[in-house]
Amino acid sequence: MKLIIVESPTKAKTIGKFLGKGYELLSSFGHIRDLPKSKIGVDLENDFEPKYMIPAKARETVKKLKKEAGKADAVVLATDEDREGEAIAWHLAAALGLDAEKTERIVFHEITERAIQEALKSPRRIDMSLVDAQQARRILDRIVGYKLSPFLWQKVARGLSAGRVQSVTLRLIVDREREIRAFVPTRYFSVVAELTKKTDPAATCLAELFSAYGKQVDRLELQDEAAAKKIVDDIKVATVRVKEITQKEVKRHPSPPFTTSTLTQTAANKLGYAAKKTMFAAQKLYENGWITYMRTDSVNIASEALSMAKEYLEKELGAEYAADAPRRFATKSKGAQEAHEAIRPTHLNRSAADIEALEPSMRKVYDLISKRFLASQMPPARFNQMTILFEAGPHILKTTGSQMLFPGFLKVYPSKTEDVILPTLEEKEEMDVKEVKYEEHFTEPAARYSEATLIKALEENGVGRPSTYAPTISTIEARGYVEKIERRFHPTEIGEKVTTLLEEHFPTIVDVGFTAGMEEGLDDVAEKKIAWKKLLKDFYDPFAKNLAEKYESVARAERPEPIETNEICDKCGKKMVVRAGRYGKFLACSGFPECKNAKKITGEVKTESGAVIEPEADNRSTGVKCDKCGEGEMMKRFTKKGRRLFFGCSRYPQCDNATWTDPRKAADKKD
Repeated sequence: MKLIIVESPTKAKTIGKFLGKGYELLSSFGHIRDLPKSKIGVDLENDFEPKYMIPAKARETVKKLKKEAGKADAVVLATDEDREGEAIAWHLAAALGLDAEKTERIVFHEITERAIQEALKSPRRIDMSLVDAQQARRILDRIVGYKLSPFLWQKVARGLSAGRVQSVTLRLIVDREREIRAFVPTRYFSVVAELTKKTDPAATCLAELFSAYGKQVDRLELQDEAAAKKIVDDIKVATVRVKEITQKEVKRHPSPPFTTSTLTQTAANKLGYAAKKTMFAAQKLYENGWITYMRTDSVNIASEALSMAKEYLEKELGAEYAADAPRRFATKSKGAQEAHEAIRPTHLNRSAADIEALEPSMRKVYDLISKRFLASQMPPARFNQMTILFEAGPHILKTTGSQMLFPGFLKVYPSKTEDVILPTLEEKEEMDVKEVKYEEHFTEPAARYSEATLIKALEENGVGRPSTYAPTISTIEARGYVEKIERRFHPTEIGEKVTTLLEEHFPTIVDVGFTAGMEEGLDDVAEKKIAWKKLLKDFYDPFAKNLAEKYESVARAERPEPIETNEICDKCGKKMVVRAGRYGKFLACSGFPECKNAKKITGEVKTESGAVIEPEADNRSTGVKCDKCGEGEMMKRFTKKGRRLFFGCSRYPQCDNATWTDPRKAADKKD
């Protein structure tokens, strides 16, 4: 009997459907060894040797797996195909006492009978270069988090954290906010005329100024209102006639099938899903055998999948909707390495009933994946594009129209396209000017990042990898460094303080180029170009030296000193002081740490000199009254480990009302 070990029970159940007698499928329930949570768990003085341990929650699982492994004729490790999956396989071998040099390791991109059977025919050994790359990533992140976070506690506020990827992600958001604040709008004008055909007043078109006095006018070039008015006056008295008509056929080609990045971006734009929600749905689809592996930055497509798509399209839509030849795409992602195929359906013959039976989020994500894959193997959409130039005295006006000739891939993967039909005109034909006017505009700053555009920026800059996008964004939200307002990320005050401090004293940690370079270094480890411990040493030695210097040189004065008030502590009778914390200013007892009394500044608080201290807006506030006690306010809070956001009454422990759901959403529905 062969024992096959995977990470999840769902994956084990799906694979079990394809295998007969002679196999036992068991799950490790994720990681079964990790670095300890209570300490750094890395011997920094002894060549970065990690000190792995088996968490309490995994001990029973390990005990069971050990017992079954002892009875099996052979053990097969079938964890995910990326670096993290390779590391899990290695940890399993170590925890179960297996010989990593001899234990069978299989990988596959999809959980189908064919894929599993082929993988079992060609097992390999654990790839230690991939394991080392993952170990290096884990230890790098641990060093930054466990060494830099205490520095932030001392210099800014308790409870803060720094992270190798999260700090760079936060900086992108903070930099965009700074750019918006510094932005100075530019005023400019556009000139638009509504023209009608003399013989058919119902045939109209809108034409914009293309050139003035013989010179082409760029979008922002017309900045003088008097000049804009003069052009309008010229057109009003001019004879307007058709100068030139051009027509051409243009093609719009389909996009590649999804990668992790493009899937999360598209789901954010089309479904309004957070990356975490999208990846959770995709994970379940993969484990149930519906899609290929969902953590990938490759756009490759297997040959059998290309044949499957062509056959399906010809049968369901007709031969004209299948591309003449299989369409392949080149991977453009910086440092792409995670997997060997794009995200696609494993089958295209799912029944409507089976699809409908999926959980709503799984069904919607599957629909996106399926349609995007099919579209990638369909002909381009074809449009007839017409451009007309009009002569108006010393000026030229321009209008453009288009009409779809053939939908191509848009038949299954529609996007916003609208026919703009222009009147049938002839060159030199005179037009009537129904109306002509100039309009004032102002340039706008770059938009704040949405989840989709932030992931795109991370990918384009080589920051992180497919498996890190969703957890990184969740972390900076959970830490209170950013908040999402109308689907756009805004840095909080504490988020900006942390970024400013890191920029000044640890510039490499928040440098996009440096972080991308570290990713390339991890790729080099995976490709056996550099030893993983050398990579760690090259990073750690200058980092540790700088950190030691900063503990001495960065004075505590960077943290605002407590301000004495005339308030009296209602627990010990000492005076209260105003302190700055993670969520802004608050009142605390001057007897701290003996007395830990602390509370929000809700009313007028005066210093000893009589100056009034204004309460700051608390970024934990939701503005929604507690629906249980009716007195408190529902506030943003975090679980003890700071990993998950929930909402609880401000009167806790007097009122224990708490929920995972944002109360503002419920309030909006009531309105």
